[in-house]
Amino acid sequence: GAARFFVFCHGFLQLSQLLVSGYLKSSISTIERRYGLSSQTSGLLASFNEVGNTLLIVFISYFGSRVHRPRFIGCGAILVSLAAFLMSLPHFITGPYEYDQSIVNNSWMQTGVRWSWGNLSDAGCTPHAARENHEVLLVMFIAQALLGIGGVPIQPFGISYIDDFASERNSPLYLGILFSVTVIGPGVGFMLGSTMLRFYVDIDKVTGVQLTNKDPRWVGAWWLGFLVAASLVALSAVPYFFFPREMPKEVREVLQVFPLFLSDFPLVLLRNLRHPVFLLVVLAQVNLSAMVAGLATFMGKFLERQFSLTASLANMIIGAVNIPGAMVGIVVGGAILKRFQMSLKQCSAMCVLGMFLCLLLAFPLLFLGCPTQEVAGVTYSESSEFGHHALECNLQCNCPEKAYNPICGSNMIEYISPCSAGCRMISLWIFLSSLQNYTNCSCISKNGLVGSAKPGTCGTSCSHFFLPFVVLSCLAGILASTSHTPSFMLILSIQPEDKSFAVGIQFMLLRVLAWMPGPVLYGSAIDTTCILWEKKCDRKAACRYYDNNLFRWCRVHAGCLAPWGSSSNRTAQLDTQKTPNPACAPQGGWKGAVGGLSAPLQVHRS
Repeated sequence: GAARFFVFCHGFLQLSQLLVSGYLKSSISTIERRYGLSSQTSGLLASFNEVGNTLLIVFISYFGSRVHRPRFIGCGAILVSLAAFLMSLPHFITGPYEYDQSIVNNSWMQTGVRWSWGNLSDAGCTPHAARENHEVLLVMFIAQALLGIGGVPIQPFGISYIDDFASERNSPLYLGILFSVTVIGPGVGFMLGSTMLRFYVDIDKVTGVQLTNKDPRWVGAWWLGFLVAASLVALSAVPYFFFPREMPKEVREVLQVFPLFLSDFPLVLLRNLRHPVFLLVVLAQVNLSAMVAGLATFMGKFLERQFSLTASLANMIIGAVNIPGAMVGIVVGGAILKRFQMSLKQCSAMCVLGMFLCLLLAFPLLFLGCPTQEVAGVTYSESSEFGHHALECNLQCNCPEKAYNPICGSNMIEYISPCSAGCRMISLWIFLSSLQNYTNCSCISKNGLVGSAKPGTCGTSCSHFFLPFVVLSCLAGILASTSHTPSFMLILSIQPEDKSFAVGIQFMLLRVLAWMPGPVLYGSAIDTTCILWEKKCDRKAACRYYDNNLFRWCRVHAGCLAPWGSSSNRTAQLDTQKTPNPACAPQGGWKGAVGGLSAPLQVHRS
């Protein structure tokens, strides 16, 4: 009936909403390259939606069902749709993407053409260009703030609406479906990113692009996915304006009197924060959520750099393997919990065991990766007297410092540009008018002869580590996710009248302590591993080369510390819980426990 149709609509809305945030994370490395952002800035951008969400989530949770929930959800969805459209706006207010193409010229149709290098123009370094870059960032940050504000009522009001009007028998099924969608949504976002980033960014502005998606200068159509997601959110918002405030089958409980809101708020807040189990579980979840927030934002970039993958392929791996693995872990954890009707201590022990096994599987990831390829003047030099671009063999070439058109020499050394390799001639495919290779390169020597080079990066040379890395990271994610449902059941051990508010406090603390700072801290750590920065108008822009070993240690080390901190906090819970063996499963069945996220759940202490 009406409840099932509402579940369908809300599942579609949650999928569309999470598609926006998941798609942003899938395209974050592309946005960095397009607008010259550091990882710290992109991490701040990715987490900025939590700002608006954090300011409102506790109050929205406390209001509960005092408002017309479907209409609030519809208004929030419209705001999310507007935010997604705004995220794509920078593409339309800026000019075409510019990259170093000084030696790619359609007028060269002969084989063995000579050319001389000229300085790359600084025409882009104008006050207008600087203002345009600031406008791009401002629009994106405003869009992210609106995304967070619009998302506030969607999940709490939707789940509580279903929980209030669905039958005892159907409520766990409905909430379980919605909870599964919250995991699937980001995965669909990454798959959408995998598809859209195969198209060139200016597909609507230019034709005849001579880059391929394997070229390090390639920028995919990051903005297309936001238009798709925004359209889906707008479409899913329409039915909510036609749902009644109360469904016909409603069986309502007596609500607290609204005027008590202001007087009770501080007391209820303090009571929840002083509850030892609640506080320790939330701190444990903060550890884990900070890791997940950072990894979700930069996992694509990590795979691109470590294993020389395209952005499209990296997103496909995340969306098709890692995120479904996390969903499997959550389902398995909930099934174990229901099958054995665990007590609170058993729930805590299950969390510790899952995190410990995750730690064991994550440790080998420290060693499964590739070092940075040998790049002349950056990671490799026959002489230490010369800096980036300035090798003894190319000093007469006057190579522009801003040149970035990587080539791979026949000696398997990468050069930042043909000029830095001292190449003086090019070979073209006459019929295809495309570049074949560079010849007569004075810096490249093979068997005592002047060498040649092919376009593109040499890439890393340890692809045999890729499959073990994907398998181990997926298994570690499954084990970590098994603790998700037990940890929420520990939170539901507080007083029944505080459950809805406690979940709101929990999500506020997670946002303030994990989801907001996590991507920023990860991005800052990643920036410290950069060994060659792109320069735009005498400022650092996007990173061109990372120290892959340091990058891997930063990423995996943080990933190992989070489960350790999480399991340590949960171990402490075993000693702080005073009630002897209270049942983790509620007396009235598992209604609401499956959802376990941000609804006024009907779970009672035993």
